[in-house]
Amino acid sequence: MKILWFTWKDLRNRESGGAEVVNEELAKRLAQEGHEVTFLVRSFEGGSSHESHDGYSVIRVGGKVGVYWQAYRYYKKNFKGKFNLVIDEVNTIPFFAKWYVKEKNILFVHQLAREIWFYEMFFPLSLIGYLLEPFYLWLLRDRRVITVSESTKQDLIRYGFRENNISIISEGVHIPPLESLQPFDFKLTTLKSAPTILSLGAIRSMKRTHHIIQAFEIAKKKLPELKLVIAGMPFGPYGKRVLTYIHKSAFQDSIHLKGKVSNEEKIELLCKAHLVAVTSVKEGWGLIVTEAASQGTPAVVYNVSGLRDSVRDGITGLISKENNPTSLAESMITAFSDEHRYQNLRQNAWEWSKEITFERAYKDFQLIVNK
Repeated sequence: MKILWFTWKDLRNRESGGAEVVNEELAKRLAQEGHEVTFLVRSFEGGSSHESHDGYSVIRVGGKVGVYWQAYRYYKKNFKGKFNLVIDEVNTIPFFAKWYVKEKNILFVHQLAREIWFYEMFFPLSLIGYLLEPFYLWLLRDRRVITVSESTKQDLIRYGFRENNISIISEGVHIPPLESLQPFDFKLTTLKSAPTILSLGAIRSMKRTHHIIQAFEIAKKKLPELKLVIAGMPFGPYGKRVLTYIHKSAFQDSIHLKGKVSNEEKIELLCKAHLVAVTSVKEGWGLIVTEAASQGTPAVVYNVSGLRDSVRDGITGLISKENNPTSLAESMITAFSDEHRYQNLRQNAWEWSKEITFERAYKDFQLIVNK
């Protein structure tokens, strides 16, 4: 089968995230089985126009906004009618492939933007995007859809998509789970060793990294030995504001800023942390939660799409009662207040992570694309 995959970013883009990891893990497996996969994505500084990785191809055209028009032009000039399947991935804005491709086409939606518009785009474009999203999704409501969580599925149904047209595939993690889970060598009840909160991922507005810092500051008043590690690339004015906030914090000596880390450093941080905190406005799944779980690190998260899917409240982690730093701090304190409960969270998170694999995701994906 020849597959053309429209998407906004590829894994080499420095702004790539969990969605791009999933995409290219699926593409790699498709290529291994003899399928021909081509990604048509936006270009970025330093990225070549054509590349091949693990048996699949990447073609880059246009910029952040221009990619939609340039992808359409590239398809019409070079690809029209040459594929068996076209995947239109919705990264905030779809490519609207249904109106110009000749082949069978489906949507792939990791998450919808909606309120993210107000965090990642300036006014009035933020308001325009927020108001337009339901309209352009309504225009695509007849498409078959692949998504990765029940939360996104329910969002799509609210916008007019038929439930029987929406299929959920498993997420996956490329970090191997620990072979065995050893108890930490400290007593949570006496706090003989410093418990550590980890914030891992891009420092950008929709991630609300400052909420994690504020929650840490609140929790530290009750847990004096508490430490916070922040690992991730700061983006734009928001990233600069977060860095300034850290330097002015009364607890700056207990906050360790790592910046962007390698995959090896990432795994080490996940192993050493005692909790990972995630406060995104919205996620498709919350891949970092599952990655942390694979290393025996439970999560404290906000009750939003994606995160409520990747955490089983009170079983593999804790979901805040409210989406604010005070409530998140309460979740942190609760997690550390009972050693037995904490160890159960670790064990359950680790066990569940072993079920969330790319092999399972690929099997789910195959069943859908072969229909």
